[in-house]
Amino acid sequence: MSLTFFTPGPAALYPTFEQHLKTFVEKQLGSISHRSQQYRDLHKFTVDQLRTLLNVPDTHAILFLGSASEAWERILFSTVELESFHLVNGSFSKKFYDYSNALNKYAHKFEKPMGEGFLAIDVEVPEYAELIATTHNETSSGVQMPVAEIHKLKQKHPSKFIAVDMVSSAPYPELDYSIVDTAFFSVQKAFGLPAGLGVWIVSERCLEKAESIRNTYSIGAHNDLVTLWKNAQNNETPATPNVMGIYLLGKIAEDFNRIGVQNIRKETEHKAGLLYKFIEKTAGFSAFVKEKAFRSQTVIVTDTEAPSADIIKRIKETGMVIGSGYGAGKATQLRIANFPATSLEETEKLIHELGKL
Repeated sequence: MSLTFFTPGPAALYPTFEQHLKTFVEKQLGSISHRSQQYRDLHKFTVDQLRTLLNVPDTHAILFLGSASEAWERILFSTVELESFHLVNGSFSKKFYDYSNALNKYAHKFEKPMGEGFLAIDVEVPEYAELIATTHNETSSGVQMPVAEIHKLKQKHPSKFIAVDMVSSAPYPELDYSIVDTAFFSVQKAFGLPAGLGVWIVSERCLEKAESIRNTYSIGAHNDLVTLWKNAQNNETPATPNVMGIYLLGKIAEDFNRIGVQNIRKETEHKAGLLYKFIEKTAGFSAFVKEKAFRSQTVIVTDTEAPSADIIKRIKETGMVIGSGYGAGKATQLRIANFPATSLEETEKLIHELGKL
C-alpha cells in the first residue's frame, strides 16, 4: 500500500520528485565533475530558482551545506566573537543555544515554555550580544513566530545580526532580506525531498564580520563562510557537494515558482485552517498552542486524550502516516505536517479519517 506522509520531516516526497530523479539518472548527472561547466550551470539554476521563490537579493549568497544543523555552527562561527542571544521555546531553538555553548561562546537565552511564542516588544536583548537567534517555526512544538515580529526585533537592534531558522516552514515565511541577515532550511520538510542538504542564505554583512574576526577567533575549517562565499561566486562549492540534492532542489523550486509562492502560502493557510477547525471542534483533540497568532501553519500540533500511538496506528491502516509529539509530548500529542507535497484532498481525507476514530 502506498502511504501518504503527514510527518514533519522527513516528510512526504513532492509528487514530481520521482520524475526529476529519473531525469537526473538518465542524464548521468551523478558522475559529473563539480568543477565542470555542466555542474556550474546546474548550481546556478538552483540558486536562481531559490532567489525567485524566496525573493533573495544579490546582497545575500545562497550556499549549500550538509544539513540545516550545520548552519547553526556556521552562523555562530561567522557572526559571533563572544556573545549570542537565543529565543528558546522548544527543542530545536534550544539546540541552537547549545551549539553556541559548545563553541565556547557566551550564550544568553530568553526561554518560554513549549507552546508559547515571542513578541518583539517582550524581548530584551543583552547589550553585548552580537547575534539574535530566532526560530520562525519550532518544529517540536508547532509554534510560529510571526514574520512581522522577527522584522521588528531586528529593527529595534539594527547593529546586531539576526538569524532565522525556517527549517520546517520555508518557503512559507515571507522574509524581508533587507532586514534579515541570515536564514536557513533543510530540504526534507516543505520542499519534499530526501534529507541530506541544507540551504544557508547569508548576507554580505555576515561575510564582512567573518573576515574581520578570523585572525582572532576560529570561523571553522570545513565550509567556513569566507571559502563558501568565494566558491559560490563561481557557482561552485569548496568540497564535492550533494549534486543530486542540489539538482532536485532546483527542479522542485522551479515547480513551486510555476505554481507561485503566494498561491502556495494561501493553500498552506487554507489546509492549516481546516486542521485547526477540526481539532477545536472534535472531542479528544485540542490545539497545543493556545494563542492563535503563534500557531504554526506548517506543523500542526494537537494534544490527544487517547494515546497518540494508537491514533497513529489506526490512521496508518487507512494509508496515511502522521507524526507523534516530540520529546515529553511523544505519547500525548500528534504533529501533522502541512507541506506543499500533501494536497487539499489528502488533507481532507486525513481529517475525515481522524473524525471516525
